[in-house]
Amino acid sequence: MTALLRGGAEALVAARAYADERRGSHAPIPLARVELLAPVPRPGKIVAVGRNYADHAAETGIKRLEAPRIIAKLSSSVVGPGAVVVRPEGVTKLDYECELAVMIGRPTKRIDREEALNAVAGYTILDDVSAREFQFDVSPAQTTFAKSMDGFCPMGPWLVTRDEIADPQNLSIRTWLNGERVQDASTRDMTFPVGALIEYISRYMTLEPGDVIATGTPAGVGAFRTPPRWLQPGDRLKFEISGIGVLEHTIG
Repeated sequence: MTALLRGGAEALVAARAYADERRGSHAPIPLARVELLAPVPRPGKIVAVGRNYADHAAETGIKRLEAPRIIAKLSSSVVGPGAVVVRPEGVTKLDYECELAVMIGRPTKRIDREEALNAVAGYTILDDVSAREFQFDVSPAQTTFAKSMDGFCPMGPWLVTRDEIADPQNLSIRTWLNGERVQDASTRDMTFPVGALIEYISRYMTLEPGDVIATGTPAGVGAFRTPPRWLQPGDRLKFEISGIGVLEHTIG
């Protein structure tokens, strides 16, 4: 997938042509017979954005941010759809965050927000799993560590190319925990939309094909419920973003 993305628009056109050719002469393979991996199993980097929805910022007790809050999430944490995310020994404050993930499709540096979406290869869904005790209960906070443990980045179920998403700021975003809806919002509620995030991040670092931007989560995460709702072994999570599909995984 990384090689395909590095090939740019021409590679995607060739891939579509190949798929169309085989569709006419080969029976489709049912999804139930294959194991889907994350769209890019080892992204070069995952740039996460903290508190990018006004309602989530409010539930954490802070005001609307004046600039994006950037967090690193290490690529070794990525797993595919259907994964069992094992709660690490000693972690008791495990939490979920449904996020629109933006996949970069070309080398990008210092791009204006009006042109920024041209750098996008496509979109997928990401769960920014977090061990909150390492994020909130220690000083100094270990936010990158809290979000980068093994399995802490379920991603999928697939990459939807940019041409199929007319407006990334007009998508519904929902989470269900054991069948109960716990997050329900729209990407229009982002404080910093996708184009603004790409502009800001590319001002300071080069974004490369296969890099991922996790654009933040809306209100409803477990940490800020009353009482807090921490993930337990056996829990089932379902994340849905309109135009993309459904990502599911469990906690082990």
